[in-house]
Amino acid sequence: MALHVIVGAGPVGTATAHLLAERGERVRVVTRRGTGPDHPAVERVAADAADAERLGTLTEGAAALYNCANPAYHRWSLDWPPLAGALLTAAERTGAVLATVGNLYGYGPVDAPMTEQTPAAATGVKGQVRNRMWADALAAHRAGRVRATEVRGSDYIGVGGTSLVMMVLPRVLAGQRVFLPVDYDAPHTWTYVPDVARTLVAAATDERAWGRVWHVPSAPAVPVRELAAAVAARAGAPAPRLTRMPYPVLWLAGVVSPFVRELRETAYQFDRPFVMDSTAATATLGIAPTPLDRVIGETVAGLRAG
Repeated sequence: MALHVIVGAGPVGTATAHLLAERGERVRVVTRRGTGPDHPAVERVAADAADAERLGTLTEGAAALYNCANPAYHRWSLDWPPLAGALLTAAERTGAVLATVGNLYGYGPVDAPMTEQTPAAATGVKGQVRNRMWADALAAHRAGRVRATEVRGSDYIGVGGTSLVMMVLPRVLAGQRVFLPVDYDAPHTWTYVPDVARTLVAAATDERAWGRVWHVPSAPAVPVRELAAAVAARAGAPAPRLTRMPYPVLWLAGVVSPFVRELRETAYQFDRPFVMDSTAATATLGIAPTPLDRVIGETVAGLRAG
């Protein structure tokens, strides 16, 4: 029974905590307010994870330190550097494997399926922040100071997620019109939250995974329109009504909303095919993506229960 320390109690942090606890591991979840899943094997600690000294103390003796944090979208350039630095310092001081949940922002706009070898060509602030975090961790790993790995998923699907699709689906189930600045017919990869947790734990505990990035095994890409129709059919809801919002409307909404303003930078992800190749993790780590039909069923059930 090893100790695993998780920073962050969002959808991925919570799923990871449950997964580890159910495997019989000791789990410590660190958040500012001491939140986290209610489980007898999960210890919830209130602490500022950007405090390297405090985080190091909490990580002492741990097998792995999981970065599942998610600062406010509009504060990434301010909040991520000190937090990522503290995580790296804590991992170096304690010897815990640093396993980070990343995303696809660092690749920037693409015209082909993304692999782990796709160039980190982002020009936007958020993508560059994520690229710097991994570059620092990788440099420390190559210098022998830490053991580090990162798993990256596309937009999350699953109860508790805050991705675009999880804003769409409740409206679809309610028979309401969806009005968003997206190409509803462009293929898009969706990553199931429990699959993120499975990949994260596998990467943290398998030395073959250290020192590189892995894409979370995800079902074949489908457009928003197809996904919404499948969800409606499963739930017995009316056929989805999807209307594309003109980009200028998104731009104007960003004038008054910091969150919407940040969406401008990543709007490219929804105006063209956005496809992630995740075959490497399946081949090496033995993780297969949850079939989309099952993802839809579990997501519909979760939304109804909520």
